[in-house]
Amino acid sequence: MDNYIVSARKYRPTTFQSVVGQKSLTTTLKNAIQNNKLAHAYLFCGPRGVGKTTCARIFAKTINCLNPRPDGEACNECESCQSFNENRSYNIYELDAASNNGVDEMRSLTEQVRIPPQIGRYKVYIIDEVHMLSNAAFNAFLKTLEEPPHHAIFILATTEKHKIIPTILSRCQIYDFSRISINDIVENLEHIAQSENVSCEKEALNMIAQKADGGMRDALSIFDQVVSFSEGNVTYQAVIENLNVLDYDYYFRLTETILAGNVPESLVIFNEILRKGFDGQQIVNGLADFFRDVMVCKDPQTIVLFEAGEAVKNKYLHWAQQCSNEFLYKALEWSNEADLNYRYSKNKRLLVELLLIRLCQFNHQSAPIDDKKKIKPVVLPATPTSTPTPTVNQEVPKAQVISKDNLRISINKKSLGNDSPEIPKTEVVPDTIQEERFLPEDLERAWCEYAENEEDTHLKYTVLNVVPRLQDDNRIQIAVFNPDQQKKLQEKASTIKSFLTQRLKNARIQLDILVTEDKKEYIPYGGRDIFEYMAEKNLAIVSLAKEFNLKLD
Repeated sequence: MDNYIVSARKYRPTTFQSVVGQKSLTTTLKNAIQNNKLAHAYLFCGPRGVGKTTCARIFAKTINCLNPRPDGEACNECESCQSFNENRSYNIYELDAASNNGVDEMRSLTEQVRIPPQIGRYKVYIIDEVHMLSNAAFNAFLKTLEEPPHHAIFILATTEKHKIIPTILSRCQIYDFSRISINDIVENLEHIAQSENVSCEKEALNMIAQKADGGMRDALSIFDQVVSFSEGNVTYQAVIENLNVLDYDYYFRLTETILAGNVPESLVIFNEILRKGFDGQQIVNGLADFFRDVMVCKDPQTIVLFEAGEAVKNKYLHWAQQCSNEFLYKALEWSNEADLNYRYSKNKRLLVELLLIRLCQFNHQSAPIDDKKKIKPVVLPATPTSTPTPTVNQEVPKAQVISKDNLRISINKKSLGNDSPEIPKTEVVPDTIQEERFLPEDLERAWCEYAENEEDTHLKYTVLNVVPRLQDDNRIQIAVFNPDQQKKLQEKASTIKSFLTQRLKNARIQLDILVTEDKKEYIPYGGRDIFEYMAEKNLAIVSLAKEFNLKLD
């Protein structure tokens, strides 16, 4: 039985033309070879699996080709090309700097540089993961890298360019390899699948390309894994099952319930996802990525940033029309906040559930109040349905005025008959001041809503830690724990009052912000407060401060 070779090795590019996703770099290298303008040192840097070492090998093979083709590619027929293809070429020396990173290895390398090639014009030294070299090894390598023999060319490859010392960078031509686009990966996978007689769905290959994160080697490894799992029939369902990836449909369903404000249904879907073995942070990150993709689909200029198949793209375009920009911005902000807090949260499930609740209530922040509990204002009719016509000697009644602040009614002379003496024309003048009754639970809901919308994080948690108390119909008492909190809330009092007026529909609201006298509720706030609080608990702290002459700022 033939030995199995993984796709990443079997289909490794052997020419510049077959390199995937790096056309500008390969074109530059071919032009340099054709014009005989070769540098003595190159640095290939970029993410993993994008073709750095592959391009270095192709470059070394091409510059030693005895009969190069007109398009700048190697002929694959001469002795130099055949020795390279059979892995017996002495013109290419590869060094893994991760395991050979000492001074002795660099000295051995510099001694070998003196030996000229037996076949071909150049001897190429490829140093992979060069950032792993020690500082002493770098310094031992500097002189040889700056002035090597005319037959020696160095190609350094790394995934972390920032770890290489500047003196090395200044001696190299730097080529930055980019991540391979999803479309390029999918096209290459389709070609390989056709060569291997493997049936593949386009959406399955798109999912593999997304999971590979721009690396062709990772994509081929995942492809081999899924082919083995599905026995040669690669489907979208097989990919998400094998790679443990959340299906798009879950995010579409969650978005539907969120836009409808259906909190129970969203929690049920979240529980369904957890039962499938997904971690809460995966769900949070997936939601953030989903809302990001929906956001870029809203504008024709940014839709190019979303890479997916046509069927999936159409679904995203549909939800992009349903979601407002304001909602998407808030969803991204809250998802990112939940991701940052997830690691430190003790109740991780509750953290994700709170995120879903906040998203659901974004467009439904004011929950409907029970009609039995809500006090409705009494509105009197502007004019009576029938008014007796007065006699000539009868005194015309004065305009009736209802003393309620929100309504003033005057009687029109037409209601008194045509023969009535002329009186001022009636008018209904609504007062701009609203005075709806509200319950303590309405106040708490509006108070928490203000806290969620507060941009100042410090003030936000101050508001959340305070429970407003309704003293009478319109007066609200806010008891804080220290003067600093009192001052901060007083500075924002007008904004808070305006917000509560709008939410509770009552313009006569008054705020009383005071410091609580209950020692049980006292919480130290500033540096001096904390010191005094601790000093009350332990007098040794005062002695310690005096002994070391410690002063508070």
